[in-house]
Amino acid sequence: MAYLTTDDGVRLHVEETGRGFPVLFVHEFAGDHRSWEPQVRALSRRYRCVTYDARGYPPSYVPADPRAYSQQRATADAVAVLDGLGIDQAHVVGLSMGAYATLHLGLRHPERARSLVVAACGYGAQPERREAFREESAVVADAFAGEGAEEVAKRYAVGPARVQFQNKDARGWAEFARQLAQHSSQGAALTMRGVQRERPSLYDLTDDLAALEVPTLLVVGDEDEGCLEPSLMLKRTIPASGLAVVPKTGHTVNLEEPELFNALLVRFFADVEHEAWTARDPRSLATSTTGMDERA
Repeated sequence: MAYLTTDDGVRLHVEETGRGFPVLFVHEFAGDHRSWEPQVRALSRRYRCVTYDARGYPPSYVPADPRAYSQQRATADAVAVLDGLGIDQAHVVGLSMGAYATLHLGLRHPERARSLVVAACGYGAQPERREAFREESAVVADAFAGEGAEEVAKRYAVGPARVQFQNKDARGWAEFARQLAQHSSQGAALTMRGVQRERPSLYDLTDDLAALEVPTLLVVGDEDEGCLEPSLMLKRTIPASGLAVVPKTGHTVNLEEPELFNALLVRFFADVEHEAWTARDPRSLATSTTGMDERA
């Protein structure tokens, strides 16, 4: 078990497995470094896989100050992990909350990312859903603070985009739910309030996203309703992006469909490393259906 310290004095738990070009995995709100085990087992044969626990997620430190939690800080922590391990550049893979950090890392520190994998990203981003998401985030934070993670996990683990996992893989889902119940109640509440609730909408970042040149793979489950439309927006906005929609799948796509998710990563990384993943051909953006709408 290894630790590194951020510039504001927070100790983060970090694990490394394998050798090769680095891959940094950034976990979701309901997960932790253990959530990437199917990916680490598969990819560490060829890559240096790095996982870590975000601040607020033991064995990383749980700051008591609410000001220690924000989207900006979550992104800075991902960079701090790279810095602490002496990694100049990595493939960066994030899910949900981790996908936001991954995307912001690409926007703010593009030189540190060889590629970006942005999975299950976009809850609460749509303008018409923004306020409802903020209100629900406050409810979730209050529940963690008042009832504790063990109790809240019983409800959170069977959300509308989690039941797909339960139905497909009862054993895997039970492990996910058990790990969620072990989270710090205080850390979860502060993370939900400071990072999730207050993060900027992706729709306010479209100019920045349109200028993003880092190769980007977007992955979303077709039953992950909160992320489907934002993923389409990201595909249409980020020039060097591709979108994989996984059928009959909810939010925890890397755990629900690990073999498919791993195959997508391996193919994507290979394309990027061989410079075969390029920006979208502008000819594909024509408003014509066939390209033969001319009139003599």
